[in-house]
Amino acid sequence: MEKPSAARDIILSLKERFRPEKADPGYEAVFHLDISGDRGGQYTVSINDGTITVEEGHSSEATCTISASDDTYEDVEWGRTNPQMAFLFGKVKVSDIGAMLDFAGLFHRCEDFYK
Repeated sequence: MEKPSAARDIILSLKERFRPEKADPGYEAVFHLDISGDRGGQYTVSINDGTITVEEGHSSEATCTISASDDTYEDVEWGRTNPQMAFLFGKVKVSDIGAMLDFAGLFHRCEDFYK
């Protein structure tokens, strides 16, 4: 399995890294990711009762919007930047911190998944 390095590829890899057993039965949420920079873009991640879709662009109303630069997103996903510190210093903006914490727990981290 090839290690994704660009933010867009890391986001698209969420389907592979999804852990449906970590989602509560009936869990539904829509996340918009706004990643600036040449390696970013806009994405919608929808989770519905153990299934996930990841698509380019924004569709449907978001439960939570996450914004960051491509560099910051890549560094957080690969464990080079502490996500809490990135949030505290304003490098990552999140519209609903509770939803974001739930979201983060549903995926294998890149650094663990792509060993």
